[in-house]
Amino acid sequence: MASSSPAPVRFLTGITTSGTPHLGNYVGSVRHSVRFSREKHVQSFYFLADYHALIKVDEPARIQRSTLEIAATWLACGLDPERVTFYRQSDIAEIPELTWFLTCVTAKGVLNRAHAYKASMDKNIARGDDPDADVNAGLFMYPVLMGADILMFNAHKVPVGRDQVQHIEMARDMAQRFNHLYGEHFTLPEAEIDDAVATLPGLDGRKMSKSYDNTIPLFAPRAQLQKLIAGIVTDSRAPGEPKDTEGSALFQIYQAFADAEETQMLRRAFAEGISWGDAKQILFERIDREVAPMREHYDALLNDPAQIEQILRAGADKARALSRPFMAELRQAVGLRNLAARDKAAARKAGKTVRPSFKQYRDKDGLFYFKLLDANGVQLLQSVGFASPQEAGRMIGTLRQQGGPALSLLAAQLEPIDNEGVRAASAALEALAAEAAGGS
Repeated sequence: MASSSPAPVRFLTGITTSGTPHLGNYVGSVRHSVRFSREKHVQSFYFLADYHALIKVDEPARIQRSTLEIAATWLACGLDPERVTFYRQSDIAEIPELTWFLTCVTAKGVLNRAHAYKASMDKNIARGDDPDADVNAGLFMYPVLMGADILMFNAHKVPVGRDQVQHIEMARDMAQRFNHLYGEHFTLPEAEIDDAVATLPGLDGRKMSKSYDNTIPLFAPRAQLQKLIAGIVTDSRAPGEPKDTEGSALFQIYQAFADAEETQMLRRAFAEGISWGDAKQILFERIDREVAPMREHYDALLNDPAQIEQILRAGADKARALSRPFMAELRQAVGLRNLAARDKAAARKAGKTVRPSFKQYRDKDGLFYFKLLDANGVQLLQSVGFASPQEAGRMIGTLRQQGGPALSLLAAQLEPIDNEGVRAASAALEALAAEAAGGS
């Protein structure tokens, strides 16, 4: 029998739709993730985190505009929507449902330790206010929603900055707790960090963030980009005085774009006393060289929102082809079940006929499998892994319709079984095929 191909590694990342994409988004997320999407055996998921935006933005037009800008950014930076799953978070109805499932297995103490929540509390305490003043439940529950984003698609790797690693660890905790209570459903995700790029500093030296209003828009016009870079805060050392690279926002930003040789050249220039004006010009030219070819594509996409909407809707269809059956599996696992459906043990006890059945599931490797069980629940067949539930479902449909003869035709998609197993599986399939044809 043919062996199955290596399971794809799933990468997932998203950007909150709360503002215009900036250089920090690019070097910390977009560029890193697009690079991985082009590798073999990688399955990538990219999403626009518009539910997250509602936590801190109450301007509908701003969220809509940001969604457009971020989508255009992904595409202009080389994202291929045919190769990846590219979607808007709010188009996936199963995500808020999974958020609730995870909420019910997550300890409040875990959420108390979340960095964003603690930072808000610390600010309130420093002002002498109530610790929870102006802290909404959305901010407190943010890590659970992020956990649902990741676990819905059983991502193996999540590209993040070091400041986001805690959220990946919390998602792992949620997955482990759920798996312990209800069986192995979730893959434990891992943070994927580019050690060459730390959190990018902004104009004032703090983390580049829309919250601090210290960002450099990724696709700012050339003249605006030059003006913003000229405004990066530096110290008062004059031309000719050696300058420190350590702690220099200007140098850190340059390092995020430059290769090792370019970085070393600027390091020497700092030691030799380059003027801040010249250093900023070097930084501007290096950034513009990388960004300029993408800027024209970005502007064209902004002027065609209908095209972006179509791409996102198609991406949502791809995403929901995974999320719908998985959520059905999770609902069954936690007990949200059809009351008219009785389990096999109860049916046998009542003297009713129990037929062979297929069990379809997703394993920890992120692939989809199925088993054929006989009337007593004994496993007769085990499939290899499939990339999507639809592929597994089509295989089940073929076995149901064709019965025993399908075993030899579909051998490459099934784990090996001995002769006795083949006979038992064939008999079970014949019974199902007869039932499907109206014979029982």
